[in-house]
Amino acid sequence: MKQYDLIIIGGGAGGLTVASGAASLGAEVALIEKREDLGGDCLHFGCVPSKSLIEAANEILHARNVSKYGVHASGEVDLKAINQRVKESISHIQEHDSIERFEELGIDVYIGGASFRNDHEVEIENHEEPLFGKRVVIATGSRPNVPPIEGLNETGYLTNETVFDLEQLPKKMVFIGGGPIGLEIAQAYARLGSEVTVLEAGPGVLGKEDQDIQQKAQEILERELTIITNANVEKTSRSDEQNYVHYSVNDEEHKIEADQIFLATGRKPNTDSLKLDQAGVEMNERGFVNVDETLRTNIGHIFAIGDVNGTPPFTHVAGYEGKTVVQNAVFGLSRKASYDLIPWNTYITPEVFHLGLTQKEAQEKHDGVLLYHTDLADVDRFVADHKTEGFIKIITDTKGHILGAHAIGKGAGDWMQVAILAVEKGMKIGELSSMIYPYPNHTAAIEKASNEYWRSKLFSGVVPSITEKYIKWFR
Repeated sequence: MKQYDLIIIGGGAGGLTVASGAASLGAEVALIEKREDLGGDCLHFGCVPSKSLIEAANEILHARNVSKYGVHASGEVDLKAINQRVKESISHIQEHDSIERFEELGIDVYIGGASFRNDHEVEIENHEEPLFGKRVVIATGSRPNVPPIEGLNETGYLTNETVFDLEQLPKKMVFIGGGPIGLEIAQAYARLGSEVTVLEAGPGVLGKEDQDIQQKAQEILERELTIITNANVEKTSRSDEQNYVHYSVNDEEHKIEADQIFLATGRKPNTDSLKLDQAGVEMNERGFVNVDETLRTNIGHIFAIGDVNGTPPFTHVAGYEGKTVVQNAVFGLSRKASYDLIPWNTYITPEVFHLGLTQKEAQEKHDGVLLYHTDLADVDRFVADHKTEGFIKIITDTKGHILGAHAIGKGAGDWMQVAILAVEKGMKIGELSSMIYPYPNHTAAIEKASNEYWRSKLFSGVVPSITEKYIKWFR
């Protein structure tokens, strides 16, 4: 039985971070991946292919809209060609995540499904001998959740794992779920030319966002597709070679035609085949692996990172957790992971940026919350771009400490990075105003919002009274 300092189950973002980090520190590392290649859900079904699809859809929309400049575009969308472009993006990045590259780092890579024999031994499908690991990291990720909706087997359905295999553009698509995954792909298909309807069970889409962001995003999206909220999907059916989705709103029943049905109903952890009970590892009622702040399970030498542990399901979070686990698993430290200020983007157009607390959350946790707001129509660069749709909103406590920062606008995920740095360095909002921003720049939205802090200081409180007394004395 071959022995390792560290066994990692799962070759996605988190697992690859741990494997490369631990190997560079001299640990004997085994990496087990059930697929034939590395990279995980993000590379093959999530972040990379969806952004490639979105960019293609945006280019097609722009081509259709240039007629106002005297240039005319025509023709039908070749979805097969678009998805070939998607696969080319995946293939290019796959070179950086190749098995050979990780083997060159001294890592033993095994292909096959993994399961625990006990808390130190891991069996691999189609391999005779199990592996022994002093420590083990579970990084098996998640997959699309398929709810028990009657009729799905008859009508068929798409998820983020299958949508990039389509070769013909559907005329009518129904998306069940109004979260980031569903909306990103829904808007892309609407821009490609499909008639798109989104059915959302809640009162609004993007339920984790600040309420003002939610409302603005829905307002913008509804110009391109139909969004039906408070929709309870009851079943799907097929008749006369046509699919139907049956749903109700306030007990009133409806049905809608769909050439393709896309499920965006959350994620399910990949723990089913791991035989965690044989290692004594505990899970919650939804199948996610329970971990403490150091990312250890109830079995001290077994860790779990990424989607599988139920923390925010983002690639950058898995990478962050991977870096933390390298320190804890290799050196036996107890570094804690914190999620209070994890940023994320939603890549609808215009983009949504999220950092920290929403206004509602901040008001529930803090007294005297202050808000600083700027419309992008007041920022010269956005005016020059004719992309003035959106705004920025910064939330602070009474002393100016940033509690949350939110934006919707062209490229918000890029120009809002300044807010992340400010929070990481403990800067107050007033310090953002003191920075020099090249003109004309999209980041001036942050400058204008932070300038409001000084205006409030200058025109309220003790400053005006002191200034008035000084001016009278000087005169």
